Amino acid sequence: MISRINGVLLTRDTDRVEIETAGGVVFEIEVPLTVLQRLPSTGATLQLRTLQVVTEKSISLYGFIDAHERTLFQRLLNASGVGAKVALAMMSTYDAERLARALVEKDIVALQQISGIGKKKAEKISLELADKVADLAIMTPVAPGLVTGAQEAVQALVALGYSFADADAAVRAVLEAGAPASSDELIRRALSRG
Repeated sequence: MISRINGVLLTRDTDRVEIETAGGVVFEIEVPLTVLQRLPSTGATLQLRTLQVVTEKSISLYGFIDAHERTLFQRLLNASGVGAKVALAMMSTYDAERLARALVEKDIVALQQISGIGKKKAEKISLELADKVADLAIMTPVAPGLVTGAQEAVQALVALGYSFADADAAVRAVLEAGAPASSDELIRRALSRG
């Protein structure tokens, strides 16, 4: 099993990269968008933690920067109905911490934002994985009454044209800076961040 690859980043595409090792071997590695965004420019040296997935039709390498990202990807693959493509889509939509948090909180609305996941599949995946990914969801302390307010704020921002991921990030940033008095105030602060 190939667990890490060190080398020079040769190419970057929307869902894969090529890395040349010191020995001259070039590996094609599929990466989620959340990882691709954090990679250096081509020509830079880097290390990716990888997971090799073997199916009847292919052998693929998936790459991650942090160990917890690879761990989450492995756990996603263990859920029924989640293959490598769905797991990659999940991790391309949200960073590892936010995805784990959505699973733990059983945030069906957030999970439905992922390409290829409808309501029933989101419910099934969150039910199956909530306990298995809890250690990967670094929870932001939020007062119980604000959870509903936060969900309302995210929905309001989406209605105003924000993408779900941007709206969620803005609301989380406001909550981390200090809990506002009302959901209206939460929305106002989130809008001022955008």
